[in-house]
Amino acid sequence: MHKPIKIVDLFAGPGGLGEGFSAVGPSDAPTFKIAVSVEKEASAHSTLTLRAFTREFKNRMLPYEYYQYLRGEITKEELTAMYPKEWAAACNETLGRPVALGEDNKLIHSKINEALGDNSEPWVLIGGPPCQAYSLVGRAKNAGTKGYVPEDDDRHFLYREYLDIIMQFEPTVFVMENVKGLLSSKINGIPIFDQILLDLKNPGQGHTKYNIFSLSNAPRSNDLFGPNFNSKDFIVKAEEYGVPQARHRVLLLGVRSDVAVNQAQLLLTKAPEVNVGQVLTNMPKLRSGLSKNKDDSVNWQKIAQGALQNAASLVDVNKDKILKVSLPESRGKNFVTKKNTLSKDLPKQLKDWLADEKLGGIIQHETRGHMSSDIARYAYVSLFGERFGRSPLISEFPKHLLPNHKNVNSGKFADRFKSQVSGSPSKTITSHIAKDSHAFIHFDPIQSRGLTVREAARIQTFPENYFFEGNRTQQYVQVGNAVPPYLARLIAMKVSGILNL
Repeated sequence: MHKPIKIVDLFAGPGGLGEGFSAVGPSDAPTFKIAVSVEKEASAHSTLTLRAFTREFKNRMLPYEYYQYLRGEITKEELTAMYPKEWAAACNETLGRPVALGEDNKLIHSKINEALGDNSEPWVLIGGPPCQAYSLVGRAKNAGTKGYVPEDDDRHFLYREYLDIIMQFEPTVFVMENVKGLLSSKINGIPIFDQILLDLKNPGQGHTKYNIFSLSNAPRSNDLFGPNFNSKDFIVKAEEYGVPQARHRVLLLGVRSDVAVNQAQLLLTKAPEVNVGQVLTNMPKLRSGLSKNKDDSVNWQKIAQGALQNAASLVDVNKDKILKVSLPESRGKNFVTKKNTLSKDLPKQLKDWLADEKLGGIIQHETRGHMSSDIARYAYVSLFGERFGRSPLISEFPKHLLPNHKNVNSGKFADRFKSQVSGSPSKTITSHIAKDSHAFIHFDPIQSRGLTVREAARIQTFPENYFFEGNRTQQYVQVGNAVPPYLARLIAMKVSGILNL
């Protein structure tokens, strides 16, 4: 009988990359098995452990009590007490508590050594060091911080912890993910990506070497030192592979040099574009909360109606036609009973990936509160997007809708407010969604609000039964930081091919 290939998942977050790998292969004989998952943030670690728990059930058949927990009918303590063996295995996988590379290395390395045993079988290392120091937004924020010195920011060097694992345990294959800003980040004037690539090809200048491949582009050439690429060749555009989101990330596929590889078979297969309307249209329509006014549906509808009438006149849309549609009354909740929330227009493969009919509804679909001034802006931006197929620039805002900010016309906020456009892939979901909804406005003007956690998670291709622990802010951060699991599964299938499984 096939023994699953062991996975070690570093900087795991809520488990997006690991979810994709875990889903490869038949239900009764999965190709991969996560042996160790490492995550330091407490809420993400809780999510990661709960998901590890679900993988402990035979044939991936989740117990009825799990759905009870998702619906809020029982507590997690009650759920896990019913399945102590499975819960203990999940806690063992995630090391029993949040742990951080660079701080808890003794424990982490010991657990990896224990999980791999004699290390004679092929195994795979996955993960992406935190990206705040590399992202363009993060770098802009750091540049404005008094006394900030890039060379002193430990986050620039967390890849070395990843590298250290490679040096010590010599995985057969590794997958490393990071933001596109990694390609232009510099330390002491030297591009950090060039150094990372050199280090990964020959970790610690030892005898074990790796060939680094792109998943989206063929090598420019090959020589004695392996395949050659330009740095931008490593960018994977998620929307080109059936993910309903324009998410562009650096993905490095490292293969130990003693493993034969058919380079032509490593490239991900392009898929038809999936738009955000296909993903979100069937979900229950919700109103936002009111953060500065009395929060009830009557008050919200009055504010929204005024906002829509104003927006309709600004973008030359028939306001009577807009307001013929009933405005939503509910803000949603942690569990909403509703069947068929996935559109029939979704590609079958993605729909099957997301769906779980046993759930009987939709989880974590609850709106946050907005100021009435933001509702007016959101109505304008979403109606503009519906009319013109794009979000307006701040220079296209009428004066009375401009934020009361001294730098509003400085050029720094040119595209501060972004609506999804139903006929296109979503804008990139990032962790900034936890702070405000300005860049994550729903495409439906009638709702005039930001995305819910579940809407963001669905755009990120998390299965409908994937539950995010923590408060709502923490949930948004987890979703925004994750690798889309659907894309991760496509990557895992390529890794499976390398290992001849």
